Amino acid sequence: MLTEANGTPLSAILTGANRHDVTQLLPLVDAVPPVRGQRGRPRRWPQRLYADRAYNSRRHRQELRTRHIAPALARRGAGHGSGLGVHRWVAERTLGWLHQFRRLRVRYERRADIHEAFLSLGCSIICFRRFTSFR
Repeated sequence: MLTEANGTPLSAILTGANRHDVTQLLPLVDAVPPVRGQRGRPRRWPQRLYADRAYNSRRHRQELRTRHIAPALARRGAGHGSGLGVHRWVAERTLGWLHQFRRLRVRYERRADIHEAFLSLGCSIICFRRFTSFR
């Protein structure tokens, strides 16, 4: 799951439990729809991407830079306390919001397309709640 700074989900991909998360970094970034805001061309990608040590590789850093995204990835071998937890807790909170929905907390469906539909519905409900709370 890829979220913005306040925890609103931008993109989510469903994979098997035996797949490593790092394989889905670039597809997640590419799945972000254009965001309208200021005048001019809609923003296509976020400015910065915060992630943990698992995503730290030269190839991923270079791919993010070609997309004009500043990678803020924790370095492997470095001690804890890199300061990224200040930003990364937002994504963990969003996953907690998704686990409020029983069908997403425990997967009852055998078919991936049905579970992915529930994931999209859960993300939509989170977005609706976030945007209606601003009014």
